[in-house]
Amino acid sequence: MNSDTSLSVTRPLVNDNNDLEDGSVEKDVEKTVREHGFIKLRNQALLSGIAYCLSSCGMILINKAVLSSYSFDAGISLMFYQNLVGVTIVVVLSLFGIITTEPLTWKLVKVWLPVNIIFVGMLITSIFSLKYINVAMVTILKNVTNIITAVGEVYLFKKKHNNKVWTALFLMIISAICGGITDLSFHAVGYTWQILNCLLTASYSLTLRRLMDVAKQVTKSGNLNEFSMVLLNNSLSLPLGLFLILVFNEWQYLYEAPVVREPMFIFVATFSGLLGLAISFTSMWFLHQTGPTTYSLVGSLNKIPLSIAGILLFKVPTSMENFLSILFGLFAGVLFAKAKMS
Repeated sequence: MNSDTSLSVTRPLVNDNNDLEDGSVEKDVEKTVREHGFIKLRNQALLSGIAYCLSSCGMILINKAVLSSYSFDAGISLMFYQNLVGVTIVVVLSLFGIITTEPLTWKLVKVWLPVNIIFVGMLITSIFSLKYINVAMVTILKNVTNIITAVGEVYLFKKKHNNKVWTALFLMIISAICGGITDLSFHAVGYTWQILNCLLTASYSLTLRRLMDVAKQVTKSGNLNEFSMVLLNNSLSLPLGLFLILVFNEWQYLYEAPVVREPMFIFVATFSGLLGLAISFTSMWFLHQTGPTTYSLVGSLNKIPLSIAGILLFKVPTSMENFLSILFGLFAGVLFAKAKMS
């Protein structure tokens, strides 16, 4: 279930950290949309863009609320529940013929398992970092993912980036360092989790690109659409998540914590699972309606209201220096998106 994506638990497999320049992702999305017959509406570009921005921002803010406002201390269990919600909805939609998914064969599972292990680690570290760090700083620090991915592309895929891209990446490094130094709510544990998340997110993106073609070869249709990837990732994450819940003794916390029996908490946690799945759907819809250029730019611009909302809603203590560092990092993100377009 990006992302930046975003901190989505279902993490859409198309996100603003991925390379969209060659248009291959767009072609896959167009094929998926043709296969599943998305309803034709007027002004779909605007509607899909609004839906994508709302679901993306909402997911991060809801996760932060669950972890902070409710003081929920079982991040792995939260991931497990959100992914379970995603699997349930995809299976129901598939049974009613609204979407089509590939059968989960043993051959496909074996190919996908390495990606899924990284996927689970990426989600867990994302949740843990969000518990300790404010939304704005998480958004800026996630720019480090772009840096790791770009370096990985050079060494693994022999890809060459232009000077504008490297300049934007350098500005991202400066903004992350300045943001950390001026962060009034700095938390070493949270920053450690976020650095691990950046490494895992970049690894996920790079590994996904290497294994995608192999995975398609072992499917019955020779294709692996977005819905199948969401179902595959979330389904495989459930047994691993359950194992980690037992290992880290979260089951005891769930048994004793009164918050898990509050109706409003259950509603918010379920809603976060719905939002995570919504990101996968809306990102694909928006990319199909606009193309990779607009998608990438909007993904970067979307971080600006998200960062401001995170500061205001959770009453984050900040200084002018830290606020300027955050704005500088957001500017570097937009510059990076524009540099990738050229």
